[in-house]
Amino acid sequence: MDSKRIYTVLQYLLVVIAVASLIGNCVLIWLNTERTPKCPSQSVNPIPPARHNERSDVFADFSMEEFLKVRDYVSKIPGMNISIDPFSPPSTDYLYLIDLSLPKKGDILHYLDANGPKPVREATAVVFHGTTGNIKEYVVGPLPNPMYHRDVTFERYKTEIPLTASPLRLWDYIALDLFIRSALIPVRRLLNESFGPHVTSDPTFYNGLPSGVKSGERQTWISICRKVEGSYIHQVGFEMLIDHRSTAVLRWRVIKVVYNGQYFNSIQDLKKQYEAGTVSKIIFKPVQNHASLKPKEKPTGMGPQQFYTQGKRYSVKNNHVIYLDWSFAFGLSPLAGMRVFDVRFRGERIIYELSVQEAMSVYGSATPNLMLTKFLDASIGIGRFAYELVRGVDCPYLATYIDTFHFLDTGIPRLLRNSICVFEHDMGRPLRRHFSESNFLTYGGVANSALVFRTITSIGNYDYTWDFIFYQSGSVEAKVYATGYIVSSFTVNGSFLYGHQVAENVTGNIHTHFLNFKVDLDVLGVKNVFQTKDMEFVNVSVPWMPERYAMVPQLVEKQLKTEQVHSLRYDTKTPRYLHIASNQTNRWGHQRSYRLQVTSFAGDHLPESEPEERAMSWARYKVAITKHKDSEQASGSLYNQNNIWAPAVDFSKYIEDNESIENEDLVAWVTTGFLHIPHSEDIPNTVTVGNAGGVLLRPHNYFDEEPSIHSPDAVYISLGTEQSCDNNRVACLARETCSPVFEPFTYNGFEGVTSGET
Repeated sequence: MDSKRIYTVLQYLLVVIAVASLIGNCVLIWLNTERTPKCPSQSVNPIPPARHNERSDVFADFSMEEFLKVRDYVSKIPGMNISIDPFSPPSTDYLYLIDLSLPKKGDILHYLDANGPKPVREATAVVFHGTTGNIKEYVVGPLPNPMYHRDVTFERYKTEIPLTASPLRLWDYIALDLFIRSALIPVRRLLNESFGPHVTSDPTFYNGLPSGVKSGERQTWISICRKVEGSYIHQVGFEMLIDHRSTAVLRWRVIKVVYNGQYFNSIQDLKKQYEAGTVSKIIFKPVQNHASLKPKEKPTGMGPQQFYTQGKRYSVKNNHVIYLDWSFAFGLSPLAGMRVFDVRFRGERIIYELSVQEAMSVYGSATPNLMLTKFLDASIGIGRFAYELVRGVDCPYLATYIDTFHFLDTGIPRLLRNSICVFEHDMGRPLRRHFSESNFLTYGGVANSALVFRTITSIGNYDYTWDFIFYQSGSVEAKVYATGYIVSSFTVNGSFLYGHQVAENVTGNIHTHFLNFKVDLDVLGVKNVFQTKDMEFVNVSVPWMPERYAMVPQLVEKQLKTEQVHSLRYDTKTPRYLHIASNQTNRWGHQRSYRLQVTSFAGDHLPESEPEERAMSWARYKVAITKHKDSEQASGSLYNQNNIWAPAVDFSKYIEDNESIENEDLVAWVTTGFLHIPHSEDIPNTVTVGNAGGVLLRPHNYFDEEPSIHSPDAVYISLGTEQSCDNNRVACLARETCSPVFEPFTYNGFEGVTSGET
């Protein structure tokens, strides 16, 4: 009995000791944590405080208040009855879009550089006039209190825009969904036997574009999918061609049906033949969701995190960013996406505008939907799909996150929370370095820290990561990475001519990605020339042995005179060095210039014999050089997708007049991209690795020496100074160790969005 009591007492004592030990350890950890200095949120680096340019607001996107002022003005224009309700039918006059109308470049430069008057702030309002069957663009101003408007449609496009050129609205997708559900009622038995009860009761679909095969049509192929995560790769083998040109839904009709690769003239025709047993049937069997992005193993690890030991070395104020020697203004167009303006290095403007213009894909398939599909994403809206970025995944956890607004098919301004991120990033490799073991024992190098300005757009199935990267070498890179879901088709005879099988009855279809950037370089002003440089082997006599000859590489330089530069087309050999150059020289007498270095793995461009090609004619060129015109703002338009055969903007006309490009304000239109032949590793979805393209803008004889020699990140070690901090701050890093203060993780990307919203 006594031994049992002693044993019980010992048990209690052990528990008390264990608890006391745990509490003691926690206290010690807390005390040590309290002693660890917290990383400052503000910079403590020995650099001057940022001085933002308040005049950058000339490029600023609209605030919510400005959107509302324009909306209220347009909706009350006398003599018009313009609706702002996204659910208003297409027979009404509907305010679809409000966007910034940029002032003329000359006026902005006069304001920025010569203390001229501030340009008037104006908006572009796009109205779908269902009552008259056309589309109008109105300039509305001045903000903040609009008092006038004027129709600029013909001025901008030299033609009227028919209503059939409008993109599909939220109303269209809701109406299509209801129409499809009704149209499928006669074949519920077929749907149930072929695809299962979920497709029967709750079908979902995706549509191909453009809608038709000629101007004026609104005929859209839709593919029925399983309503699961990643439905783009859950095709069931049922497609319909719907004629929905009429503004009255009761006049819509199904004009063609495809089931298991077999064509039928109507739903009733399919039903009749199916019930008669003359159709090759699909037999339903449950399929696992191979498209789910839920991890198959429980996440247990945490990758390395980057933080700022001495505070952030960049500053964001309103729409202006300063980073070391760089400064720029920024915006996010709801149509084209990310853009920066007035990009300066050490106070000198390098770039007036760097902006995304278009993302285009052309598909191949044995099935009708993708067979004709050619996506022009700016016509759908690239920037409008810049949803909230996820901390620690889409961008580093401690990045700066910026909200944006848009007014596109919404009726009210829509907040895109945390849709842009800005961060300084160690690229993980030196910007430059050298170790010397002969004559002098030294090491010199610079860490490759750069500023990244990023947004990610989820346009239907594809997610594009758009980066503008600012390096300490004076270079700027525009880069895009693709991820998201491939669009697939149901496997039928002949499918493997257009792709590989990636899942049960699923073919990943071959497609191209072409991406276009506008690069308005102002190299020491707006009087520039376009140069190319390359090499050729020349057979030369060796001076000390005249009888001996050698093939020696030699520099070949040319200055091109007019816009029609055929050597820059994708189907020709392009000079390796492309330059926008000034007439000023560096210390050594060479023209100061910036080089455009394009990284691209693009497939073949659509043949020019195809009527749709004019809507994407910018993709003929790796780089196209034009003389700047305020009337040539973009390489595409909102209306090119659905009137692809008679596009509102045909880029080829920009260079058709073959104007001089000598000593002019030059704009480079850069096309990059990659060919995508989907493979099994695209399941569940595509990775960014290897699926990228871009353009690097590099100084070429612009400076007298490499600019990063002045970088605060430079390291220099010589014999005997290995532990010195004088020229190597990294040597003292252990003394400055701090712990970052992380904000709590939040994500609000699902707010205001339902699973059924398009």
